[in-house]
Amino acid sequence: MIWRAVGALLLGVMLSGCVSETMSPTPESVLKPRDKQLLASAPYAKVRPEGRLARHFVDYPSNKKPGTIVVDTPNKYLYLVEKDGKAIRYGVTVGEESLAFRGQAKVGRKAEWPSWTPTPEIHQRISGLPAYVGPGPHNPMGARALYLYQGSRDTLFRIHGTNQPELLGQAISSGCIRMLNEDVIDLYNRAPVGADVVVL
Repeated sequence: MIWRAVGALLLGVMLSGCVSETMSPTPESVLKPRDKQLLASAPYAKVRPEGRLARHFVDYPSNKKPGTIVVDTPNKYLYLVEKDGKAIRYGVTVGEESLAFRGQAKVGRKAEWPSWTPTPEIHQRISGLPAYVGPGPHNPMGARALYLYQGSRDTLFRIHGTNQPELLGQAISSGCIRMLNEDVIDLYNRAPVGADVVVL
């Protein structure tokens, strides 16, 4: 009888970890006028992820403090840890296996509609890239960027938006973590400079 009760309790705990609530798209009210203008003129097809890659509010038992960003690279998720064993889960695009960042970092700085200067390593791997790309929806960095630092050292890895939303959920990028522009705006507004980042 006791074992049956314990079994039922464990089953309940296991099932509760699966409960999730799909969140509505980032509301227009959090978008700045510049965001609305640039996103309206984006040179890519509008992609609204469904199912597991859509933004969800989920059960996430963890020893990480609220505000920590956890990137689950194998499953293509980014979690923003909330209080009481909860998290916001976003679908992401991650780096190819040999290029992906692993370990711990902090958000060292943040930028809205950043420019992009490809590194010499990226130029070696991909021919024909420009030396510099200005801000805008055509830019691979997208609407926002969170720059990952270890101590005072820029790791050169970022969590940022994308101009290829159709690739969400894949492992194709040059090591950075890409999010839908609307999702990275949401994360940017919630995660301060100094937030802990753990990339699994």
